[in-house]
Amino acid sequence: MNYFDKDITSIHQALVNGDITAEELTKQTLDNIKASDSDINAFINLDEDGAIKAAQAVDQAGIEPDNVLSGIPSAIKDNILTNGFKTTAASKMLENFKPIFDATVMKKLNAKQTITVGKTNMDEFAMGGSTENSAFKKTHNPWNLSKVPGGSSGGSAAAVAAGQIIFALGSDTGGSIRQPAAYNGIVGLKPTYGRVSRWGLIAFGSSLDQIGPLTRNVLDNAYVLNAIAGHDEHDLTSSDKEVPDYTKSIKDGVKGMKIALPKEYLAEGIDQDVKDAILKAAETYKQLGATVEEVSLPHTKYGVAAYYILASSEASSNLQRFDGIRYGYRSPEAKNLEEVYVKSRSEGFGDEVKRRIMLGTFSLSAGAFDAYFQKAAKVRTLMIEDFKKVFQDYDLILGPTAPTTAFGIGEDISDPVTMYLNDAMTIPVNLAGLPAMSLPAGFSDGMPIGMQLIGRPFDESTIYKAGYAFEQNTDFHKETPKVGGDK
Repeated sequence: MNYFDKDITSIHQALVNGDITAEELTKQTLDNIKASDSDINAFINLDEDGAIKAAQAVDQAGIEPDNVLSGIPSAIKDNILTNGFKTTAASKMLENFKPIFDATVMKKLNAKQTITVGKTNMDEFAMGGSTENSAFKKTHNPWNLSKVPGGSSGGSAAAVAAGQIIFALGSDTGGSIRQPAAYNGIVGLKPTYGRVSRWGLIAFGSSLDQIGPLTRNVLDNAYVLNAIAGHDEHDLTSSDKEVPDYTKSIKDGVKGMKIALPKEYLAEGIDQDVKDAILKAAETYKQLGATVEEVSLPHTKYGVAAYYILASSEASSNLQRFDGIRYGYRSPEAKNLEEVYVKSRSEGFGDEVKRRIMLGTFSLSAGAFDAYFQKAAKVRTLMIEDFKKVFQDYDLILGPTAPTTAFGIGEDISDPVTMYLNDAMTIPVNLAGLPAMSLPAGFSDGMPIGMQLIGRPFDESTIYKAGYAFEQNTDFHKETPKVGGDK
């Protein structure tokens, strides 16, 4: 099964009509992945036996006519726990780790009878923006195999863009769903912090992480968020706010909507083609009846610096447990307790993870806490205030997802600071805990451009409404990569 010309609604109808069974659909999906993944490397592990058994169980129980996800295959980022199936976080530290329980999002998807076919590649422990930091393989962008797919959810995004799977889950700490969605020409949503349970997500930055869906179109994305959103007693940061049906008002249009266009999001450093695409998108919204006006988010320029102090500080704390004693890889060369700690962590973690642990540990140290961590926390508060002021007058914020299209494999990895700047447009959303979506808005030299829509807290419905309206009036989402591209 190739998903280039399919959506969840059409596949669901075929399953309900009996044109195909869930088992046949799953086998075709697995065959398609195996045929194309030697070029893309989107998957770390496939669960062929588990997926086929799950599909057979769905066929036996019967496809539920009112459940659009019944029997639909999916792929899951490899930092989300899957009971009895390897979850590695793309790290040597967890190379052979098999969880003994499912993450809450997996329980919710299983309850909807979705079929998990495998786990997707990512930057190790979700630290990176190119999926080049995986301990196992580098994922390639299906639009051009010499380009990165973005990160850290690069495997999930590439699998959806390549037509290997109809939807995938990713996690977003500083843009890790939206930036790869932009680089791959698909739709990726980072929900409001607390909208989706983080129980069973291997933590990177606990005050920033959120799980969200990656799909080929906006409506499919809303279906998946419907399934995974909601309060979870296992996650005290999850919200008990009622979850609306995100598909219900999705076709209402944008007439009368007020959209803000921050001047900082189109400033120096943004590629001209990206800038032009966003301005054209603004014109499209005006023609559809929305008001688009320029605003200012003055503290945006401090976002990257604040983020890498706060996120790295949380990461250095969260990753302490992986020491070869309590969790994770243990060095066979260690001869005493101290060497168990030092050698296990030295050999088990990759360079980017070590870099962030050192940065975070330094920021939290007695001599640096006030100078760095405290200041970064204050900047975060200022950025939240910036957004609050704008949302007093506007329904949405429009801007680019990333300053450029996907860069070449190996191009930025030797310069981590340049790599970090690729997240400058997405990081503020995580610091403020807001929902945001990236969707296709154009092309530059054959590579997709992503447009970002940022909403008020827990107002994903307005984002979906505006995203759907744009999608219905443009053709960018209909373009598909020639897998292999300019190989």
